[in-house]
Amino acid sequence: MRSAQRSRQETLALRRQLVGSSCKLFFSNDPVKIVKAKGQYMYDENGRQYLDCINNVAHVGHCHPDIVKAAHEQNQLLNTNSRYLHDNLVDYAERLSKTLPEKLCIFYFLNSGSEANDLALRLARQYTKHEDVIVLDHAYHGHLTSLIDISPYKFRNLEGQKEWVHVAPVPDTYRGLYREDHEDSVTAYANEVKNIIEQAHNRGRKIAAFFVESLPSVGGQIIPPAGYFQKVAKHVRKAGGVFIADEIQVGFGRVGKHFWAFQLQGEDFTPDIVTMGKPIGNGHPIACVATTKEIAEAFASTGVEYFNTFGGNPVSCAIGLAVLDVIEKEHLQAHATEVGNFLMKLLKEQKIKHPIIGDVRGSGLFIGVDLIKDQAERTPATEEAEHLIKRLKEEYILLSTDGPGRNVLKFKPPMCFNMEDAKFVVDTIDKLLTDMEKECLNQQKTSTCST
Repeated sequence: MRSAQRSRQETLALRRQLVGSSCKLFFSNDPVKIVKAKGQYMYDENGRQYLDCINNVAHVGHCHPDIVKAAHEQNQLLNTNSRYLHDNLVDYAERLSKTLPEKLCIFYFLNSGSEANDLALRLARQYTKHEDVIVLDHAYHGHLTSLIDISPYKFRNLEGQKEWVHVAPVPDTYRGLYREDHEDSVTAYANEVKNIIEQAHNRGRKIAAFFVESLPSVGGQIIPPAGYFQKVAKHVRKAGGVFIADEIQVGFGRVGKHFWAFQLQGEDFTPDIVTMGKPIGNGHPIACVATTKEIAEAFASTGVEYFNTFGGNPVSCAIGLAVLDVIEKEHLQAHATEVGNFLMKLLKEQKIKHPIIGDVRGSGLFIGVDLIKDQAERTPATEEAEHLIKRLKEEYILLSTDGPGRNVLKFKPPMCFNMEDAKFVVDTIDKLLTDMEKECLNQQKTSTCST
């Protein structure tokens, strides 16, 4: 490790020289060099503090001492693969099982969310003996080839949609096909999936899985209406498929009310497969797939071993256990509810004040703010959102956008994000939006005078 730190410009020049250009930077025109972090704060090479509103990977806070300690202590003892017996692996599986519905009782450990989703796809296909997958529009499930194929967010810009992939509309009641004024948007959106299944069957295709983020993130911080998953699962299972809930972005108490985001749909809903990643290791590469005994047995029936070199190693499991301990010890699920409700309240107050805010939606510390150009058409305010994100960075707040129109401000901060942080962010957004409105008004006056 170098004793002397490079300048920001030197680091940037070397990155451009050595790292693939498709690996993008935040704020690419003026990137931030981060050298340390703690809790919900990150620090650049000059010691300036930034409030991190988007890093859902550092789930219980950047560099949490309990997580660092767990990793260090286990690293001093042993780190090897899962072909040897070790308590950490079974202790961790047991702890995870207590957070899930009873039937989700078999676990596979991996290193990334992409690996987890790829395995989920294999499990579904082996169990059902079918190939086809239904996904939501704008979905993103990972960077492996198998997952690019089921991620409209990616494949629309690459080789296009495969024959075995079917795309259903996002159950977005703000700007989707069926909106808040629809008499039964749940059934209407579920029937879209039913129609897709019928059309697939007419072409001789068979459905292996409905693959969905429990809360679509890249799609625009969407909260599917309660009951949608139940109705979709009924159609999919009737067709011989399984329901896969991708919790990689939103699991582990982020939604506040529940430990898993799929539980927002109601107690009567249980997926057949659940995938986990990102927050599971607080920055350490861990991932997991949970499923039923029946699906696991079908996967094993091939006689082909599933082995993951680093998946479920003692260090990773020690870290995973420590993350669960911190969530429980620091009451972070209740904290997410309390702070999330406060942040939503403040943002909804700004919605009344600033017409550019069309919708505020979310649960716990998963929140989206939909910026629009007009109330009637709800046209995405893409340029304005980009400008706001840039100005927030200048105020030492790190936020980003998502959604097809890149106009939805996404809040997914570390779970230690607090009331003071929420007020600081919203006060700053208020100030910046007010400045943007004044600037727009001045431009309109100038334009009128010049004509």
